[in-house]
Amino acid sequence: MTTRVLVTEEIADSGLDQLRAAGFDVDVQLGLSPTELLDAVKGAHALIIRSATNVDAATLEAGSDLVAVGRAGIGLDNVDVAEATRRGVMVVNAPTSNILSTAEHTMAMLLASARNVAQAHRDLTNGQWNRSQWEGVELYGKTLGVLGLGRVGTLVAQRALAFGMTLVAFDPYVSPDRARRIGVRLVDSVNELVAESDFLTIHTVKTPETVGLIGEASLQHAKPNLRIINVARGGIIDENALVAAIGEGRVAGAALDVFSKEPMTDSPLFALPSVVVTPHLGASTAEAQDKAGITIAEQLLLALRGDFVPFAVNIAASEAAETVRPFLALSERLGRLFTGLGAGAPATLEVTYEGAIADFDCRVLTLSVLRGVLGPVVSEPVTFVNAPQLADERGIQIREVKSASAQDYVNLISIRGEIGGRVTHVAGTLYGKNDAPRIVGIDHHIVDLPPSAHMLVVRNADVPGMIGTVATILGAQGVNIDDMDVGRSPTGEAAMMAISTAEAVPAAVVDAIRDSAGVIDAKAIELT
Repeated sequence: MTTRVLVTEEIADSGLDQLRAAGFDVDVQLGLSPTELLDAVKGAHALIIRSATNVDAATLEAGSDLVAVGRAGIGLDNVDVAEATRRGVMVVNAPTSNILSTAEHTMAMLLASARNVAQAHRDLTNGQWNRSQWEGVELYGKTLGVLGLGRVGTLVAQRALAFGMTLVAFDPYVSPDRARRIGVRLVDSVNELVAESDFLTIHTVKTPETVGLIGEASLQHAKPNLRIINVARGGIIDENALVAAIGEGRVAGAALDVFSKEPMTDSPLFALPSVVVTPHLGASTAEAQDKAGITIAEQLLLALRGDFVPFAVNIAASEAAETVRPFLALSERLGRLFTGLGAGAPATLEVTYEGAIADFDCRVLTLSVLRGVLGPVVSEPVTFVNAPQLADERGIQIREVKSASAQDYVNLISIRGEIGGRVTHVAGTLYGKNDAPRIVGIDHHIVDLPPSAHMLVVRNADVPGMIGTVATILGAQGVNIDDMDVGRSPTGEAAMMAISTAEAVPAAVVDAIRDSAGVIDAKAIELT
């Protein structure tokens, strides 16, 4: 029986030719409607997509013969990875295919903003010779602020150094030593980064925490000569706040490749003479498209032959021992909880396994912890394969500790790391016949509640009335509490609340709780 590969979007011929040369039936059907896709995917063993095809539960059910889904690019917002994993379908992507193109486009936008290239071009082609109007600035000696020092941010920093720029960055998940090795000085906050920068370039992942991160509050710290470049994700900049800041002369200009809603063809930003815009061209080079097509073809060849797949985003549960397998989801959620609590990168991440589980190979669980720790803070999908490399790039050393005895639980997974001089700790276990996941420790406070998609952790003074204060604020804002536990410290103080909510807690509500008398800190954490 011939192996059939369904291709629903434009992919470089070089990649498709590899699949044909391997003897596969490459079935190219472009522009399918969702209903047509359900028919076309039947009998296909692999599916290749880009960003326009939605691979949801219905698609995966119709594609009952699917072995793998390949995304020729990085983002996987249009693939139901959890459902694919449940059905045993491998999901692969091409995470490094466009990073060089994106970094180079960032430099192009940086130079265009500094020298008013687009504006001068427009005037000249309209018959106007305006040399004096479009006087620019040099990059040499200027400070470039890099928000997010991952792969693309690092490439941009390296290129900016060649222009003689001074490099500062904010990325709480990169160690100072790692930053120093590439010639970058880390700062402690977004506000400090904005205040020091002559140019600011954005290379961070888009999450509920980073939406609007460059907004009215942070722009209050800007120099009037600041120019902002965004070739990362739309929505990280509050576009209305940026319009106001440029219009009032508090920011000099911007160069934007991405927008809060796309396609974007009408925006107040377009009317500002000091703004340069492009229609999401960061990855739009012939080389990036070729790399994506070739990479995804190589990954699918491996998957269809049953070989090791370096860019597999998910992993078959059969890779883990029967005893270890149920802990995969718990360990990833513990990692996400750790990152949400710590808001920074530890120099060393210690993962401890206690009880019967310690007798088994737990390396896959440690990788699952890393996926949770890094997933919210990097701009590419974190896989069981690339997680150690991504941790190493951020200067995080992983240490695995095992103990056959557990004091209070049959099995216990704990994560510890020191961040900013403070130890962050989370612990969890599986409970009962159904292996129900439970969070049983947060910063060495004893708690007991199931992990939820939306969580709120409040540290407070050990005084009466704190539960009522927090619950009243949540209730007044229509946030429903699904579960709650008051965590006690080893000495018995009830100085922490761990709360599961029915929906994400808005930032304004978290701020209101944090500002309440007796509250030391409050953090809303997403575990999905």
